[in-house]
Amino acid sequence: MRNMIGYCGLDCEKCDAYIATINDDQALREKTANLWAELNNAPILPEHINCEGCRVDGVKTVYCNSLCGIRQCALKKGMATCGECPDIEKCQTVAMVISNDPDALKNLKG
Repeated sequence: MRNMIGYCGLDCEKCDAYIATINDDQALREKTANLWAELNNAPILPEHINCEGCRVDGVKTVYCNSLCGIRQCALKKGMATCGECPDIEKCQTVAMVISNDPDALKNLKG
């Protein structure tokens, strides 16, 4: 499995925070911060939009680094991704991601 597939199965290479970081794209950082702030009703600023992927060494957004329950669970269990977990089919922690993005489950199983 590629390192840029997140613990949840999302493709980090398609994430606007990742794209803005690797391209040092300030306009995309601003757009992403505004969208995420609105979606999460949280004070997210452009300087918070820096991430090199949740499963690789390097900078991560505050959410990905310390608030994402999926990432924290996988790290605690010592799993490379949720795809290794025997409880994935009944897991409520990753269920929302999988239900909203069918490719996530394919990425975890592939």
